[in-house]
Amino acid sequence: MTLPRGFKAKAEREAERLRGELGLGAAAALPLDRLAEHLGVTLVSGDELVDRDRLEEIERLQAFAFSAATFIIQGRTFVVTNPLRSPGRLASDVAHEFAHTILNHELAEVREIDGVPFRTCLPDEEEQATAFGGTLLLPRPLLMLAARRGDGPVEIAADCGVTLEMARFRYNTTGVARQAERRSV
Repeated sequence: MTLPRGFKAKAEREAERLRGELGLGAAAALPLDRLAEHLGVTLVSGDELVDRDRLEEIERLQAFAFSAATFIIQGRTFVVTNPLRSPGRLASDVAHEFAHTILNHELAEVREIDGVPFRTCLPDEEEQATAFGGTLLLPRPLLMLAARRGDGPVEIAADCGVTLEMARFRYNTTGVARQAERRSV
């Protein structure tokens, strides 16, 4: 699967627009609670809905079976998160779910795991949400400013509250790593 032509550039523009609407500077970490409020989305931790023991049992049976999910109930959008995730991973999961909302993805596919049906988006929409979620958290201008300061993925992850894997992925795939390397020569 590949992203549609121009998707990455459009994601960068949309991330910049949203950050502008939130009054964030280019180098600011994205406060997901503020973006939730801006989008009209309610964040709910899964342990507010079921006992934490049940979430731990699901995790034990199948690690990462549940990270986050979006529900639209009576016209209101809720993102339910897994409180067992690290803060960095949780940020990625929430940004991914917000991306579905911003991109107007609709639940379109019914899947079944271990006899339990659930609805999900199409695989190409999942890929788009993953890419756009990463862009929301770490847009290219933020990465460029960090690189100009001499910061790499470790510092970016710490400053922005994301996983090192996410910071490394965005730093390397946006071309920022190459640009930073050329400037240092």
